[in-house]
Amino acid sequence: MLTDLPIRKIIHVDMDAFYASVEQLDAPELKGKPIAVGGSEKRGVISAASYEARKFGVKSAMAGNLAIKLCPELIFVKPRFERYAEISKQIRKIFLDYTHLVEPLSLDEAYLDVTENKKGNPSATLIAKEIRSRIFNELGLTASAGISINKFIAKVASDYNKPNGQKTVNPEEVIAFLEALDIKKFYGVGKVTAEKMYQLGIFTGKDLKLKSVDYLDEHFGKSGRYYYDVVRGIHTSEVKPNRIRKSLAAERTFNENLSSEVFMLDKLEHIAFEVSRRLTKNKVSGKTVTLKIKYSDFTLQTRSKTLQYFINDKSLLLETAKDLLYQEKLSNSVRLLGISISNLNTETRITPKEKQVSVQLKFEF
Repeated sequence: MLTDLPIRKIIHVDMDAFYASVEQLDAPELKGKPIAVGGSEKRGVISAASYEARKFGVKSAMAGNLAIKLCPELIFVKPRFERYAEISKQIRKIFLDYTHLVEPLSLDEAYLDVTENKKGNPSATLIAKEIRSRIFNELGLTASAGISINKFIAKVASDYNKPNGQKTVNPEEVIAFLEALDIKKFYGVGKVTAEKMYQLGIFTGKDLKLKSVDYLDEHFGKSGRYYYDVVRGIHTSEVKPNRIRKSLAAERTFNENLSSEVFMLDKLEHIAFEVSRRLTKNKVSGKTVTLKIKYSDFTLQTRSKTLQYFINDKSLLLETAKDLLYQEKLSNSVRLLGISISNLNTETRITPKEKQVSVQLKFEF
């Protein structure tokens, strides 16, 4: 029962087609046109697509050559991640004007806990509206938002009125909202899981709610309990402003497939340099190096090695990546290589305990 849980006022802010929107902002001639950030007509994977491109079915993680078939007038734009990070920091500053409890998920989305906020505004809905207005007026970009009692529902709600909209799910509306929700819209239910649920006769939150925790554990393993809880509005994860980075990575897609390890060494050196640069910038080191290999048939393979000491030096990263590359024979020509490092030496940070708020069914949102 929701009445047994602390109620928070959580906002999930999600920028609209962020990378593509920044490119259209900086190059007005691209406004209103279908653009794809990353990829190309021949190779590569798209990082983001404008809403004009999405109408044709173009989306992130899609191969560029497929995207151009769907949208022959598609314009490919080279990504500028430093620019996206710069604007993301400006957006973060706006968030921090309202609460110190800001948990970034990526450059373009974050959770905010405004239960107790710097403005003394009791309405999370009005705060979200004000934040979105400021982002538009100060930066020229649009954002969507979801507002509810926990992170799960807020994130689901932020998708409802995209782009440039928001949705509030009040405490007394939570159960009905979740019961009517298509299962594929549940955060944490991917395409494969949704298909499995459909086969089990689970199409909506109401269908999911009819299943016992034992049934869900049997069919979905450790995720079973998560599904059992969230469909009942139970999600106790707090907004954590000091998220600890768990890994750093860089990768590169090649214009032509590489068929020999010798040809890959130069590429790995550039990738290792970028990973080392990011580690130095973030003042961290790591022990576990993972080599990511995507073959020409799009199959993916990873090879990992854990060292006895922390590293962030390019030469040591490259040496370890080379060892992993030669660990076994390649099964096909290669279209992408990536290096990631995890098991970082980041210290656990203690975040301030959020004050629990007793439930009020007329809680002002």
